[in-house]
Amino acid sequence: MRVAELAGTALDYWVVRSLHDFVREIHFTDSGESVSIRGNDRSRPWGGHFTPPTSWEAAAAVLESAQRLEVRERISHGVAHCVAEFEGRHRTVEGRGDSLRIALLWAFVERGFGDSVDDVVHQAQALIGKRVEPVGERNAEVSFEDVPRPDVQIGDIKSAPR
Repeated sequence: MRVAELAGTALDYWVVRSLHDFVREIHFTDSGESVSIRGNDRSRPWGGHFTPPTSWEAAAAVLESAQRLEVRERISHGVAHCVAEFEGRHRTVEGRGDSLRIALLWAFVERGFGDSVDDVVHQAQALIGKRVEPVGERNAEVSFEDVPRPDVQIGDIKSAPR
């Protein structure tokens, strides 16, 4: 999917994926309609819904990571335009959107992932850098190779008798 077409939950998700510096976990709430996060930003815990397209409070994390930002609100045909350079990369990116906030968010996601991204995986995930790992209950199946044996249990260090 093109970054410039991201909206709603998909935009929330890819902005969160781009904030891998402080977001630890991504969860989907409200039957998958909302993105919720857990993390730390400058030693301040983050938790709860994360909707940067509709909240400057959430989008502030993106705005604060901008090292250089030029904005032109509604330059042509009612489209906002921004040119930005963000921490961690010295590549200038442009964003155009219905609002300055959307243009900024699209530029931020493009900086991290290029002009296209994969589909959203609606599953709880842990962020490890730019990589994600599924979070959830482990499979309860027991392998026959992993059957507990009383003579070699975990914690038995088999120390020499004294």
